[in-house]
Amino acid sequence: MTEKIERGLVQVYTGNGKGKTTASLGLALRAAGHGLKTIIIQFMKGDESYGEIKALRTHLSKFITIKQTGQCSFVEKGNPSLDDIRLAREGIELARQAISGKDYDIVILDEINCALDFSLVKLSDVLELIRKKPANMELVLTGRDACKEVIDAADLVTEMKEVKHYYVKQKIPARKGIEW
Repeated sequence: MTEKIERGLVQVYTGNGKGKTTASLGLALRAAGHGLKTIIIQFMKGDESYGEIKALRTHLSKFITIKQTGQCSFVEKGNPSLDDIRLAREGIELARQAISGKDYDIVILDEINCALDFSLVKLSDVLELIRKKPANMELVLTGRDACKEVIDAADLVTEMKEVKHYYVKQKIPARKGIEW
């Protein structure tokens, strides 16, 4: 029997530490174990080689849908390309459809805080998504630099704080299966 969320809340995972996307993926995995359906919309990400893309599309597609709305390259803050802006707006539209529909119990907007910080999406659009979230749907927003308005609108905010990181200290590059 598929369970439903009785009272959905708004969660934010932010901060300069590692683990924001990973935390949201863990939530989606836990929810799948209870038969809940999740959509993950990844802003500013378009690389199909991420491990979560492969795993979710191969093994958990019955419960978790993942959509990327970004390019494979990094976005230049202060100078995004027209494609970066277009893809982020497509992500907002996908989020609107997911929130207004009945297909998903959880909507994860991965890196939406970064998309806001990089001016790829409008704050008013993100706040509208939060306001229009159905009472029985969980909404998760991830990414560094969550703005005050998003933090104020959330029910739970977790800040990932970097204490020590091997990228900087040991010059260890991103590792397959761990960071991507």
